[in-house]
Amino acid sequence: MELILAKEDGAEEKRIYDDMDIDLGEDNDFELSVPYSAWDGSCTFGKRIYVPNTEYGGIIRETESITGDREIYARGYTWRGMLQKKILRPESGQDYLTASGELNTIIKSLVEETLPGLFYAETEDTGKGVSGYQFDRYCTLLDGLEDMLASVGYKLRIQYIQTETSGYVRVGAVPAEDYSDSIEISQDGRLNFTSRDYRRGVNHLVCLGKGDLKDRIVVDLYAQPDGSVTETPYYTGIEEIAEVYDSNNSEKDDLVDGGTKRLQDLMDYQKLTVNASESEDMDIDIGDTISGRDYITGIYIKKPVTHKILRIKNQRISVEYGVEGE
Repeated sequence: MELILAKEDGAEEKRIYDDMDIDLGEDNDFELSVPYSAWDGSCTFGKRIYVPNTEYGGIIRETESITGDREIYARGYTWRGMLQKKILRPESGQDYLTASGELNTIIKSLVEETLPGLFYAETEDTGKGVSGYQFDRYCTLLDGLEDMLASVGYKLRIQYIQTETSGYVRVGAVPAEDYSDSIEISQDGRLNFTSRDYRRGVNHLVCLGKGDLKDRIVVDLYAQPDGSVTETPYYTGIEEIAEVYDSNNSEKDDLVDGGTKRLQDLMDYQKLTVNASESEDMDIDIGDTISGRDYITGIYIKKPVTHKILRIKNQRISVEYGVEGE
């Protein structure tokens, strides 16, 4: 696996052998750490860092020097993170942005217009499409694309393509894979993993919308055992864990939509984190499904991968995969 630094125009400059973390799916950013003794001033603003033909990479937008560490840190958003920093807006006079057509054609219309000159859509026809798909209001471009693709069993594939003189980011739709029958993370394997069963999450969200005092819109939302959200209580008494969601400009429909998303972020969950060395890398994308079983605690999860973190430390490479379920 080669980590490459390129100039602002994409022309390859050199290979990098410093320590690096690249987060995909959670923070969607990267951090390169260079010792003072090795700093040559090349990792500057606007430069590209990437692993060719993979999603690992981004553009340097920050540097920090810490004398206590005797290190300089170069940071930025990944390609996925750049999609996350763009917002989909309804067209003028419309309540929602909608899309119809073949998946890669839709991706092309949204991505190439929003990030021109660097991001390009896959040209191959997937043979799969949507009709009148309704994006959430003012969602990120990343969330919008991922949700649209997931609705038809697809995932977003992002790759940095290196050319002779430059490079570009290719974005496309591919079928999501289910590896749960062939890949089960457990004590039977060689991989290190951490399982977590979190049951102190919020299950009652008091949502406050538009209005003042007694005229304020108030909606109570409740988590259900299957992970759904309704306006009917399930957990009561000592089992109830409540918080307030304040959205003081929201009408009821928007308040319910926003409150539902917020409660889903706060409720109980199970989580599996797997660490694999380069030789054990499972080559699984965000959106692919794997399963995990902890024989000690009894936790079993069969869910799509939600994040990946590439770590390079002392020229040793590892990949962390995260799976989260209800």
